[in-house]
Amino acid sequence: MKLQQALGIVRGDVVSFIGAGGKTSALINLGHELVAQGWRVAATTTSGIAADELELMPWALTPGEGRGMLSLALDEAGMVFIYDRIRGGRVSGPPPEFVSALLDSVDSDVLLVEADDAEGLPFKAPCAGQPRIPPETSLVVPMASVSVLGQPLDNAHVYNPQAMMARYGFNEGQRVKSPWVAQVMRDPRLGLARVPDRARVAVLLNQVRAQGIQRARARLIARLILRAPRVERVAIGSVRGSDPVHEVQRPVAAIILAAGLSSRMGQPKMLLPWAEDSTILEHVIMQLLLARVSHILVVTGHCAAETGRLARKFAVNTVHNPRHATGEILSSLKAGLASLPAHIGGALVLLGDQPRITPRVINQVLMAWAEGRGGIVAPVHAGRRGHPILFERRYWQDVLELPEGAAPREVLRRHRPDLALVEVANDCVLSDVDTPDDYRRERRLAGLS
Repeated sequence: MKLQQALGIVRGDVVSFIGAGGKTSALINLGHELVAQGWRVAATTTSGIAADELELMPWALTPGEGRGMLSLALDEAGMVFIYDRIRGGRVSGPPPEFVSALLDSVDSDVLLVEADDAEGLPFKAPCAGQPRIPPETSLVVPMASVSVLGQPLDNAHVYNPQAMMARYGFNEGQRVKSPWVAQVMRDPRLGLARVPDRARVAVLLNQVRAQGIQRARARLIARLILRAPRVERVAIGSVRGSDPVHEVQRPVAAIILAAGLSSRMGQPKMLLPWAEDSTILEHVIMQLLLARVSHILVVTGHCAAETGRLARKFAVNTVHNPRHATGEILSSLKAGLASLPAHIGGALVLLGDQPRITPRVINQVLMAWAEGRGGIVAPVHAGRRGHPILFERRYWQDVLELPEGAAPREVLRRHRPDLALVEVANDCVLSDVDTPDDYRRERRLAGLS
């Protein structure tokens, strides 16, 4: 996946890179990527870069050469880096007010800014006055390299470790752990310090290999970072690669549709016993928790009091669908989507009577979305589409506008090019409990009877 897609960059953005672990490389590679797409890219720094890095820029000039020369350079090279002077092996940027003047007078599509300094170290906490983010910034990209994991927490390996020790009680010389990186990156006083209120935030974890335990550790860090609603996404990859991003983790919520009347069962099917003294609903919730889905919402209807009581055992939120008796699944899905927090980027829709669903299948669907395979993702077994289905936020309004009597699959048909089908080996994605025979079959297949 390319950086532009992974970070959600649009024309008109002012993108400020902060933190540590590859900011200059990310800026340069993103610039080349955008130029290849026909964008005009202006770039600068508010903190300084190494003098030898200036040679990597397609074109570099100073404000004193005039805006006419800058426009000409953009025409010729596509990307231009603007600096003030070179002194002592460091390149300094123009004064802060230059950014406003640049945006007003230069016809570039995007402005990229290196707005922090980490002295080449992979991980940092800011010192006083850092980072230097222009107030016009629309997207802030905090960075860290996972190469810091296992390294000692000291000045030789981490920029300003004293701030981390003071804030969290870490001990000097201890090996840096994954949760520490997440804590610092999502902290408004550290990794998110001085981020403008209106700016979007997309974290970039760098130097992650495509395969192996390192990527799994980066994914854990990403999910811990996303506990901060301020962060809209975390890209995981290696910025020097041709396809630099392996996956993008975004906040996702699971909506469990558990409002049905269970008329063919003669009793509430979600409350039927399952394994280990749990009900079907409890078992479905546990599978989501095992898959590390942190935001879970149960849509209640029939037997709402008991369904809500079971959900609260797991600290899971509920929303009641007052139209559950007549509105079919669509009304419950609408109730769920309408109640999700604004920072949630995707909704994973499960049936509350899918007791054989597994964390593996859930993660297969989530990973297809993280890898950018589609904005809507559904599992397929033996040529048949099943549940759970993931809807990226940009499709929610289409669901909410469906007329009464319609079905959510109409949105899938409408956006067929954006639908990613994930082949799974388990037929659990096709199974639910509608009748007593279904219940007995599902228990038998699960080895429970």
